[in-house]
Amino acid sequence: MAVPSVFLVMVSGQIESAEFPEFDDIYCKYCFSYGLDWAMTSGLEESITQVTKKSQDQYKRFVWNFPIDATFKSTSPAGWPQLVVYAYGLDAFGTDVIRGYGVCHVPVTPGRHRLRIPMFVPESSSLLQKFTAWVLGRRPEYVNPRVVAQGEGREVTRVRTQGFLVVSLNVIMKDMKKLGYDVLPSDVQNPTIPDSVTKTTVGAS
Repeated sequence: MAVPSVFLVMVSGQIESAEFPEFDDIYCKYCFSYGLDWAMTSGLEESITQVTKKSQDQYKRFVWNFPIDATFKSTSPAGWPQLVVYAYGLDAFGTDVIRGYGVCHVPVTPGRHRLRIPMFVPESSSLLQKFTAWVLGRRPEYVNPRVVAQGEGREVTRVRTQGFLVVSLNVIMKDMKKLGYDVLPSDVQNPTIPDSVTKTTVGAS
C-alpha cells in the first residue's frame, strides 16, 4: 500500500459566546491563518456571525452558536492552522468599532475541545491619537486581522485586554500516523490505572 503524501485535519464546531460586559449589539468575524505548506480543501476560510444582544441573566453573555467547518491538508505540521476571531459593535455615534481580537491554534490532538480565548484591542500610542480616534469615532484596528496570529511586528503594538470569547472545536485527523506524526498525548497512549480499579472493572463493558 502506498504511503500517503499528505495528512488531513478536519475542524468543525462553533463560536459559542462572548463576554464584553461594557457593550451591547456585537457581531463576530473569524478567519484561519496557516503556513505555506497548508491548503484548505473544503469549508469556509472566513465568515461573519449575526448581531446579538447581551443576555439579560447574571452572565451577560453574547450568544451566537455560529458554525465553523474547515478541512486542511498539509505535508508538514509547521504553520499549523490558527483560528483568528474579532468582534465588532456600534459606539455611541453608531459607528462600527472593534471590540476585541483573539487567536488560538486549532488543537493538535483529535477530539472535542472547548476554548476560552482572551480578547484584546489595540491602543493609541499617544493621548493625542487617543483623543483624535474618539472625536472621529475610529478606534485603532489592524488592516489585516491575521496579523494577530503572527509574531512579526506584534512587539511594537500596544494592546489592552477586553473580554473573552468561547469556541468549541471537534478535531479529526487522517494519515498523520502514517507520515510519522504522533498526535495522541502520552496519558492517552499509556493510561495510568489507579490501584483501586480491579481488572474486572477495567474489562467491564
